[in-house]
Amino acid sequence: MSTLPHESTPANISITLDCADPKRLSAFWCGALRYQELATSDKFVMLGPIGEAAGPRLVLQKVPEPRALKNRMHIDIWVADIDSETARLETLGATRRHEKPLDEHGFRWYQLADPEGNEFCVSRT
Repeated sequence: MSTLPHESTPANISITLDCADPKRLSAFWCGALRYQELATSDKFVMLGPIGEAAGPRLVLQKVPEPRALKNRMHIDIWVADIDSETARLETLGATRRHEKPLDEHGFRWYQLADPEGNEFCVSRT
């Protein structure tokens, strides 16, 4: 099997999140992920890790339609202490979808939503 040149290097990826107000969500997601703004325009805000930290970029994209159904993809934030991290995220504007953490297949997590209702999880590493 032949190897294409791009197969030998790790992929740089970004995740795009549709939203009504990218600037407002930028403040939330910068705090939640400990990211910084990398670029902005009238319809986009690109966030990324600070300094040499690893991680995908997050692009907040302004769209006219509101979120209608469950997210097809969501962000998982992995931490050692999901209770304290969930409390920290709530101070930034997140809301819990369930009062107690969910447990399944040996994993434990809280399901939350950002200020526009986009769902994400805080899971134990």
